[in-house]
Amino acid sequence: MEPMRETLRWYGPDDPVSLDHVKQTGATEVVSALHHIYDGSSWSDAAIASQKAIVESAGLKWRVVESIPVHNQIKIAGPRRAQFIASYKDTIRALARQGITTICYNFMPVVDWTRTDLTYPMASTGFALRFDAVDFAAYDLFVLKRPRVEQDYTPVQIASAQLRLQQLTEADVSRIERVLIAGLPATERKFDRAGFLNALRDYDGISADDLRANLNAFLNEIVPVAQESGVQLCIHPDDPPFSLYGLPRVVSTAADIRAIFAAPDMIANGLTFCTGSFGARADNDLVAMVQEFGPRIHFVHLRNVTRETDGSFHESDHLGGSTNMPAVVIALMQEQQRRKAQGRADWQLPMRPDHGHLLADDIGKTRINPGYSLIGRLKGLAELRGVMHGVREMAALHSASR
Repeated sequence: MEPMRETLRWYGPDDPVSLDHVKQTGATEVVSALHHIYDGSSWSDAAIASQKAIVESAGLKWRVVESIPVHNQIKIAGPRRAQFIASYKDTIRALARQGITTICYNFMPVVDWTRTDLTYPMASTGFALRFDAVDFAAYDLFVLKRPRVEQDYTPVQIASAQLRLQQLTEADVSRIERVLIAGLPATERKFDRAGFLNALRDYDGISADDLRANLNAFLNEIVPVAQESGVQLCIHPDDPPFSLYGLPRVVSTAADIRAIFAAPDMIANGLTFCTGSFGARADNDLVAMVQEFGPRIHFVHLRNVTRETDGSFHESDHLGGSTNMPAVVIALMQEQQRRKAQGRADWQLPMRPDHGHLLADDIGKTRINPGYSLIGRLKGLAELRGVMHGVREMAALHSASR
């Protein structure tokens, strides 16, 4: 069994992690995007080719895009939806012409991946990303005070949030708000409190079924274009994989993925298998999901989280946490082996170590993309590489002894 392709996310020329740093990790590819174009307009061949040339001049490859933003008009089926879908199709075709044929995207409403703490202290003295469900509820209920918020929480959750709010200083509340709504690197939208409440109003009356229907309508438009262009689309699961701010989320469970794959049922309509996102739910069996969805997994994010009973979690070591990472890696490598036996040209999966602890000399740096500092991801990649190579050697020894 062969290891997966090793990639590292790179935010472009302004990323504090340089392409030389990427090479030093041992990764041979970057996962990137034109992060300065996030308004739903199409990407030009020239702009794509320019960034690809920068990557290739450093001796690396760029074959996976993460992400082409899906404009909010598409998610809410707004009056300009057709315009933004047309731009999305143009970008798919432009990427294909440049030989970039794997596209990761997400369909999370209003907010992208969400945490309440970007520097949660670990026993190692490093720092992790954390989602604290009680901090989140305290902010949502008593600071943001969105309409009808109480209906999304149980009396026990409300009481816990009220107690937590009493323990938080004004500085704590300000920090939590900044982390929650100010916007992550390269995200489409950034908010103040009033703007965030206004953005939530776009989803008034939109149910999970409505959002799913809007996703299906989008897929029915873009998947045939991707298939015709030789491009694989791979939707990223919700992070975290449950409702926030009363918003629907429809890419959180195995049932959600089955529904997505049915509309339309084409190989280009695929999945980014993120072990951290799916792993934040105890009812997601990750090995079983790899085995079921394997033929349509086009991209892999490997990270681990430690779950808590109240819905909180933090990013753990890549081989720690609540997910049996070696078992998932073995399942993914077995899927590669099946593809290779079938003669699929895309048998080898691109993977990247997702997120990483803030460690060593990265601590205290003023220019850090949360979760995407160098040393923590390098550590994660080294651990995952060790698992993959160990699996390969054990498989070879088993084969030789038969």
